[in-house]
Amino acid sequence: MFRYVATLLYAYCAVVLGATGDLSKVNGSIHVDDGQRAGDVSTVNGSITIGQAAQVGAVETVNGSVRFEERASADSAETVNGAITLGEQVQVKDSVSAVNGEVTLGSGARIGGSLENVNGKLSVAGGQVGGGIETASGDILIASGSRVDGGIHVEKNSGGWSWGKASRNPRVTIESGAVVNGPLKFEREVDLYVGAGATVGPVEGVAPARHAIP
Repeated sequence: MFRYVATLLYAYCAVVLGATGDLSKVNGSIHVDDGQRAGDVSTVNGSITIGQAAQVGAVETVNGSVRFEERASADSAETVNGAITLGEQVQVKDSVSAVNGEVTLGSGARIGGSLENVNGKLSVAGGQVGGGIETASGDILIASGSRVDGGIHVEKNSGGWSWGKASRNPRVTIESGAVVNGPLKFEREVDLYVGAGATVGPVEGVAPARHAIP
């Protein structure tokens, strides 16, 4: 009896202090409340939302979107089918990746590792990426005030993940006031739009169709 009461007391204290262990489901969405602390957060069929200023470990889902509200932090984020959205001032220690889905970084958001997907737009709107950007068929937007260290890599399209998209080149847009440190490596044709005041590294591989941003 004493052990049972002690267990309940420990669980109660964990909730009061806003600290929990891993949160995991097979079917269903997960919402981590504002300011809460948790370990790894994962589901198979469902979306994941990390509330404002919440702190978690690795965030993973297979079929579902991932959303971080402003000032949230995590070790990493990954989905297969779904979008990933990082709100303002969100901090992710390592990489953020999707297979089929858009990824968006808001103002002041920072990824310490790489930003990757296969299909879907990658947008950095005033945020920072520390480990480069990589895609096969997705469009890339590096908006004014954004910074990407590690360059940009557009892989050769093998056709395995991008049915119906092979006829259109990915569009890579780097606006005036954006910085991309590192090479722009293209293994396939892309349409490259660069603003007059953008800072970019050398272009490697397939020569892009270059366009100036009006």
